[in-house]
Amino acid sequence: MTLYETGRVCVKIMGREAGSHCVVVEPMDGKYVMITGPKSLSGVRRRSCNVRHLEPLDIKIDIKSGASDDEVMKALEAADLIERFRQKVRIKA
Repeated sequence: MTLYETGRVCVKIMGREAGSHCVVVEPMDGKYVMITGPKSLSGVRRRSCNVRHLEPLDIKIDIKSGASDDEVMKALEAADLIERFRQKVRIKA
């Protein structure tokens, strides 16, 4: 079991989407994971991401590996995280 497992909620800390919440959809290898926002909610599109660009939170939602954006959205609604995903996080330099 790794820190960046399927369903782990993270915050992007680097790049143009820094400060946005995202969900790990699928672990790829030791350095990369597939993430999604979904884009309609937090602005993070589905893409592979280096784990050094993510800050994991202690929240985990129940989704299957490779879940679609619709399935992720339903899991976020069930976990009552929709408003949290709409807000940006301030990153301290």
